[in-house]
Amino acid sequence: MPHTSSLLERFLVAGLLLLLLWLPLPLGSNRDWAIGLFSLCTGILAAGWALACWRGLLGPASRITLHAARPMLALLLATQAWVAVQWLSGLSVDNGATFKYLLLGIAYSLLFLLTVSLMHTRKRLSLLLAILVVSGTLQAFWGSFMTLSGVEWLLVGPKDTGVGVATGTFVNRNHLAGYLEMSLACGIGLLLALRDGRPFSWVNVLELLLGPKARLRLALVVMVIALVLTRSRTGNTAFFVSLLLVGGLFVLLERQHRLRNSLILASIILIDVLVISQYFGLEQLRERIVNTQLTDVVVEGVVVKQSTEDRPDVFGYALPLLLERPLSGQGAGSFEAAFPKYPGADIRGHFDHAHNDYLQFGIEYGLLGSLSLAAFVLLALWHALRALWQRQSVYRSGVGFGAAMGILALLIHSGTDFNLQIPANAATFVVLCAIAVLAGSHSHPHRRPGKAA
Repeated sequence: MPHTSSLLERFLVAGLLLLLLWLPLPLGSNRDWAIGLFSLCTGILAAGWALACWRGLLGPASRITLHAARPMLALLLATQAWVAVQWLSGLSVDNGATFKYLLLGIAYSLLFLLTVSLMHTRKRLSLLLAILVVSGTLQAFWGSFMTLSGVEWLLVGPKDTGVGVATGTFVNRNHLAGYLEMSLACGIGLLLALRDGRPFSWVNVLELLLGPKARLRLALVVMVIALVLTRSRTGNTAFFVSLLLVGGLFVLLERQHRLRNSLILASIILIDVLVISQYFGLEQLRERIVNTQLTDVVVEGVVVKQSTEDRPDVFGYALPLLLERPLSGQGAGSFEAAFPKYPGADIRGHFDHAHNDYLQFGIEYGLLGSLSLAAFVLLALWHALRALWQRQSVYRSGVGFGAAMGILALLIHSGTDFNLQIPANAATFVVLCAIAVLAGSHSHPHRRPGKAA
């Protein structure tokens, strides 16, 4: 007997989608009041979810997806347990920041739980992907319009930094680039998931470019333009490298529709990049990448690479922090308080992040807290690739493609920036990891006989 959604369950789904739309708007939710609001909203939604579970309103499909995600949820909660130990035992050098990160971590864990439990049907999963695409398109349109028009405003006020490049409603262009990497991956995954199983024909290609899916293609175009306008070197590199790697794997695995899939991916690369983006500063981005060189600099007896651009080598000067407490860490969120112990001659500004997510997680969480996070991400990537491998289901492989591409893109970008320290981007990344699980475990109750699942 098919499960009928309760009013409470539909309310929870709507609340979750609205929350995802809201998160990027208040400067990436990277303000204390926005973090508090995010934590409060996830707590309310989680309480509603617990009530729905207690009253038996969620149905068996929700339990199936939740069962598939249980190891990943356990890993997330293990990290939060370690942060709680840092806070309660006095291991942290900044107890206030560690408590804030504990609240954030619990909110991320609840968000993961809510996503895998509520978005358990194909219809809801498609809606979730569409909401992320819509949010990314709105960010892209706003950021591009502000830059090309010369108005240069954030959502409610003029920019203080990032003038001349697209930032959307984020303060930092790299954080808009990180958000767009994930939104673009969701859009490409949805585009591939919604393709039909008919044999290749040029009519199908025309339908893709001019038919109902043209709106999705237009959204991808707008996001690519904004990504180029961010002038983010690693952001653009991460997007195209992840697209080429996952796309190449996807084409090789699915022999039956290899030509059609190749044309879809080639259209994204050729039309969006070589044609459209050429008019929106692709040459300036190329010059910025080419002109960036690395030189050897000795820091505390260690040779590190430093960029020729005017960016202090925070990475090099932060290495001693990692070596000081490699197992226990300095405390979640404590980089800002701990970093001034190792100042460099060229460090004149205030740095609250290491500009490298891997280094910052190692410094703050230590090996004991970072391993579970690494395992969480690797499990998500495994779920995404396993769904991509499912040749019998066009939809599941497409969603798996999008999840794998988005996860890989942000993993590449994290080597030179701190997207995972921005609540909106970190929350979207957690949702993307949940989508990786749902790609292979969601239900499809209205499948027609003879059609692929």
